[in-house]
Amino acid sequence: MKFSDVIERLGAVKSYGDPNLELNGIGAIEDTKPGQISYIGSEKFVSFIATTQASALILPKHDELQAYVTSLGIAWMEVPDPRLAFAQAIDLFYTPYKPPIRIHPTAVIDPSAQIGNNASIGAHVVIEANVTIGNDACIHPNVVIYPGVCIGDRVTLHSNCTIQERSQLGSDCVINSGAVIGGEGFGYVPTADGWVAMRQSGCVVLEDKVEIGCNSTIDRPAVGETRIGRDTKLDNLVHIGHGTLIGSGCAMAAQVGLAGGVTVGDGTILAGQVGVANNAKIGKGVIASSKTGINGTIKDGLVVSGSPPVDHRIYLKICAIYSKIPDLYQDVRRLKKQMKDS
Repeated sequence: MKFSDVIERLGAVKSYGDPNLELNGIGAIEDTKPGQISYIGSEKFVSFIATTQASALILPKHDELQAYVTSLGIAWMEVPDPRLAFAQAIDLFYTPYKPPIRIHPTAVIDPSAQIGNNASIGAHVVIEANVTIGNDACIHPNVVIYPGVCIGDRVTLHSNCTIQERSQLGSDCVINSGAVIGGEGFGYVPTADGWVAMRQSGCVVLEDKVEIGCNSTIDRPAVGETRIGRDTKLDNLVHIGHGTLIGSGCAMAAQVGLAGGVTVGDGTILAGQVGVANNAKIGKGVIASSKTGINGTIKDGLVVSGSPPVDHRIYLKICAIYSKIPDLYQDVRRLKKQMKDS
């Protein structure tokens, strides 16, 4: 692809270099090869410019940086958001695997199931009774869809994921391998004779453009629904407990765990291994750093860390003090001894 084509497709504000330069791929700034394009997203990557093999770079609006890249003879383009432009550049050079439009002869499909146009259904897929699947669905091998599931248009279900009964998936959802949508929530009643299972009669609802990572689980509740809002993205190994309500545009990194009845506001970000207790309420636009333990209520827009959670700025001060605690302890012991001896 010519550099001029990339400039046009990415909507560059301005550029430098031969418009006929041939580009054949993309790469990280520290590990590119000739013919590839990369980007500078922040100052921490500037040091790699001197040694990069990239033939072209995507740059922010920064006159000194642009002049430096020009002096090295590297072609460049300016865009408002280099990281976003790089993500779009990947789509120019890489096409994800998509199986052919067909229903594999080994798929087992109940006669009552309704499947939209242009579906791709792979080997050994099982689709149970009264399932509805929209147009342009892509269902990879070994997927199991339980009875009464409703799936929207352009949904992708990767190999070995399971969609349990009565789950509802909106359009453009992606469920990755090993994920279970709509499994039974963890509900048991203790009695003198042991645990009695509370049947989970509710359902899971994923709104449009939700993406669920590998081996993640979204549990259905005893009654009502577990709902994941539009355009929310979950990483691998995330657990969402029964009856949880997650807003739109949220992101949760690997090993996040939400107990039952949790409420999460729109645009919230939970970093890796964040744990959230039963019935906690997290406001809109909250950011929780890795391993934060959340209970109670977190107000809109807060950035929190630690367990129990505190303002992230306070948490950083606590961390700075933590290594000094042994010395502080010894100082207190000496002061107590001096007071006792005086």
